[in-house]
Amino acid sequence: MCIALIGGMDRLERNYMKEAESFGVKLKVFTKSKKEIASKVKNVDALIVFTNKVSHKLKNEAVSIAKERNITVLMCHSCGISTLRDCLICLKKNIESIKGGKAK
Repeated sequence: MCIALIGGMDRLERNYMKEAESFGVKLKVFTKSKKEIASKVKNVDALIVFTNKVSHKLKNEAVSIAKERNITVLMCHSCGISTLRDCLICLKKNIESIKGGKAK
C-alpha cells in the first residue's frame, strides 16, 4: 500500500517514514508545496492531510487530485507520530472491511 502524507513537520519526516514502514506501508511525505505534486500523488492508495501544518493551497490541491482519482482522504488536525499511527490503523481497517479479510 502506498500513502501520501501532506503537511506535518520537516523534523519528523524520518519518524513518519519509520512508523509507516512498521505497518508495511510505503509513505510519500510532502511537508511543503512542491512542483507537479499531482503527478507524485496520483497513484497513491490513500491521502493523509495534517491540516494544522499545511498551507491551504497545498491542502486544496491535494484534495482536488484525490477527488478526481477517487482516492481516500483522511484529514487530521494534529501532526504527531501517534496521529499518523491512528490514521494508518484506520486505513488498514478500512481496507480489511473492503476486502473482507486481512490487509497485506
